[in-house]
Amino acid sequence: MDITGPGIIPDQEYLLQGSILETSRDVLLHRLRGLCDNLETGPEMFHDHEMVYCMRGAGPPVLFRARRSLSHQHVPWHLRYVGQVDVGDKSRATLLRSCIDVSTSDNLMQFLVEMGFKLDHEHVVKGYLFTKGRMKITVSKIFRMLESNNTETIEPLSQSYLVELSIVTTPGQEQVQDDMRNFAEQLKPLVQLDKIDHRRLQVQQI
Repeated sequence: MDITGPGIIPDQEYLLQGSILETSRDVLLHRLRGLCDNLETGPEMFHDHEMVYCMRGAGPPVLFRARRSLSHQHVPWHLRYVGQVDVGDKSRATLLRSCIDVSTSDNLMQFLVEMGFKLDHEHVVKGYLFTKGRMKITVSKIFRMLESNNTETIEPLSQSYLVELSIVTTPGQEQVQDDMRNFAEQLKPLVQLDKIDHRRLQVQQI
């Protein structure tokens, strides 16, 4: 049971990630329709523009993700902060990181720049959102923008789709990992969802 209440902010994200080839997308979507709460209405589709702002200093860089919907212009801007992955417990079944999500006004970019952040990169993401109780499952494709701030001229980064399974909750809710692990098992062998440490990937690329 989630103990979220007045004064308690859900700021812990449990996360599993994987990928599938474009040719397997429809099969996975069909499987998710049968497993998730969106059975009658189908998944929510999204088409967003995301800009990643960075502030570098003596310690690890601080990143903020500013996101807006391209298909629903009236929806407020969305700002997300994601902290470093907690790798202290090697037995943990998922990644665990701190996160804060808020809706903002249209002058978000100006505010970030005045705070000292610089635009690091931007991209367009298109995909599908499913829910299963507290779990959120997204199947999305990321597109490179060929011109800065031009969301019409884009090309896919790869022929794969990113699959993410996540729960955002309050600290100490370690039991949600069991629900996530059980759900991930039901998606095999279509997709292998795992805890991917992106810092290790960055080291391998250097």
